[in-house]
Amino acid sequence: MAEKIRLTAPQAAFSRRLGHEFADPSLLRTALTHRSHSSPHNERLEFLGDSILNCVVAHLLFERFPQLPEGDLSRLRANLVKKDTLHELALGLNLGEQLRLGEGELKSGGHTRPSILADALEALFGAVYLDAGFDRAKVVVGNLFTAKLDAIAPDQPIKDPKTRLQEYLQARRQPLPVYTLAATDGQAHLQQFRVLCEVASAALQTEGQGSSRRAAEQEAASRALEKLKA
Repeated sequence: MAEKIRLTAPQAAFSRRLGHEFADPSLLRTALTHRSHSSPHNERLEFLGDSILNCVVAHLLFERFPQLPEGDLSRLRANLVKKDTLHELALGLNLGEQLRLGEGELKSGGHTRPSILADALEALFGAVYLDAGFDRAKVVVGNLFTAKLDAIAPDQPIKDPKTRLQEYLQARRQPLPVYTLAATDGQAHLQQFRVLCEVASAALQTEGQGSSRRAAEQEAASRALEKLKA
């Protein structure tokens, strides 16, 4: 008979922060195990959790915003389930402290790398689903995303800043903006990107920063829109 897995005190405390106490602790341990550490690792759970997350967020948006069309719901979901959002939520759970990483990843700061944290959070959603079913996974995801859902204002523009800037310029038959990567700072696991957005027709240049190039571009576009509409 296989020995029953017991959670460490920090793992048990993390499970409570997540909002689910596992009937099968091995699922939590696997979800917290990076492929660099050992097998079984969390990649299969991540695959499952990604689908669970998309389904739950779609369900929550569908229930909360009955007046929104499919296109707007899709854009909202994409914004909620992106890596930057998952990374932020994982930091709030102190997920990095519980990850089981190989020596190389430990030395390179893998416990703070956005992609590793985001993937592990998805793996946790998959683990909760296998442990207690879809309804429980929906509760866990819903609780984590409550603040993000509450911050959505349906009467505000749903399209991202880059799309809105492009449409603003196209409506005025002006050339599209040009984005240039100005700098990449920090170590590999904590990189910050600095991007310039140039709107030639308005002799305008703005700057954005973020943990990904995409996030930096969105911030630069948002600032360009503010200046154009001022």
